[in-house]
Amino acid sequence: MTETDPAGARLSEVDRAGLQSDATPAGPIRTCIGCRGRDSRSTLLRIVVVTDDRGETTAAPDPRKCLPGRGAWLHPDIACLDLAVRRRALSRAFRQRVEGTDALRAWIQDVGSSQQ
Repeated sequence: MTETDPAGARLSEVDRAGLQSDATPAGPIRTCIGCRGRDSRSTLLRIVVVTDDRGETTAAPDPRKCLPGRGAWLHPDIACLDLAVRRRALSRAFRQRVEGTDALRAWIQDVGSSQQ
């Protein structure tokens, strides 16, 4: 016999066990380009490419997640940034050469020191 909720909808095995809300993280899931770990969107930092007056492209933080253009996701951790740089994941994610990460590194260090 199939169980139903009060509205008459069928319940899955997960619903019957009461694990649905615990098993599924809230919100969209994204992948960190550094460690390749999957995490919720609210946990990761969105980064974008910014081109300066000289035409150099740099990775910049987008903490409000609203800047235009292609974005990538990164844990706000220096270790993940270093891993992304070493693996050349920034250029691959943005589909163009990314020449600088200084602004991104400074932002991560600033946020990390303010959270401690």
